[in-house]
Amino acid sequence: AQRAGWQPPVSLTAVLLPAAQTRPAYRSLDPSTLVLDDLPDATGVLLVPDADRSRLLRQLTERTAVVGPTRPWTRASASYARAAHARSLSPDIRDTEDHLPELVLSADADAFADLRARALAPLRTVPVATARRLEETLREWLLHQGRRDEVAAALFVHPQTVRYRMAQLRELFPDLASPQRVLELTLAVGLRVD
Repeated sequence: AQRAGWQPPVSLTAVLLPAAQTRPAYRSLDPSTLVLDDLPDATGVLLVPDADRSRLLRQLTERTAVVGPTRPWTRASASYARAAHARSLSPDIRDTEDHLPELVLSADADAFADLRARALAPLRTVPVATARRLEETLREWLLHQGRRDEVAAALFVHPQTVRYRMAQLRELFPDLASPQRVLELTLAVGLRVD
């Protein structure tokens, strides 16, 4: 920064977009934005200094952009890494801050798969169709904190059906009231894996 005569900002926000959109997008941003548009994968990167996030997102409305988190300028690579990870997950992600649960749960795909396999292992002892219904019920039960009527409404079933399925789940997961078990199950069913 000293050799280039560049006055570092407090923060930088990485924006990834197709290389062809980089220069046009740059023209609407702070002139001290750093531009990288010669990357080998046809991706352009804008490092926007001290960005007002909502304004930045509005300025990029017509672009195919992914906006990473705002980080101190010395940690701009973390903003870039999150935006790149989000882009690899889905072309529909624009603001990484709106997709934090998905990003966290997909950060280490192997660890997530292992956690899911271990946490949901008891469901492998029942027929596949039953396991799917029980997992769906478990997801809603965790989401609605055990409120049976809300779980039933979310699943479009009778509350008695929820009671029956929860009895099955309690047999399969005897420690279902354990905070550690609840945490593991919440993470395991947090994303639908098809």
